[in-house]
Amino acid sequence: MIERTKTIVVNVAVIAVISLVLIGGNTWWRQRTQFQRGEAALAKQDYMAAIAGYEASIHMYTPGSATVEAAARRLWEIGELFERAGDTERALIAYRALRSSFYAAKWLLQPGEEWIARCDRKIAELLQRQGYAALPAR
Repeated sequence: MIERTKTIVVNVAVIAVISLVLIGGNTWWRQRTQFQRGEAALAKQDYMAAIAGYEASIHMYTPGSATVEAAARRLWEIGELFERAGDTERALIAYRALRSSFYAAKWLLQPGEEWIARCDRKIAELLQRQGYAALPAR
């Protein structure tokens, strides 16, 4: 009876480890694929498609991922690009996409807190420039 229980426990542990590796690999692959879609769109200057790709990449959040950080930087750069061009509406889209991506990726802890705070400040600044009243702090 004890031998049978040990076998079951080992099998369950092996299956759990294999499942976690498969889920992690799938998430990593989807994260990279979406980032590459963002890069391809950015190369064609299709900024809205680039925003969508980078945003989706961040949604595939994994702790410590360089891809997530690169996608966040790209979204910020696109927001700044639109801002310099005087296109406040599209700048807001980029900054909001960055902020909401990290909110959507919530784990045990909130990832991207620094990015969220930067976006909150930038969005408030842009809205004030447009004449909207400042939003209440969270």
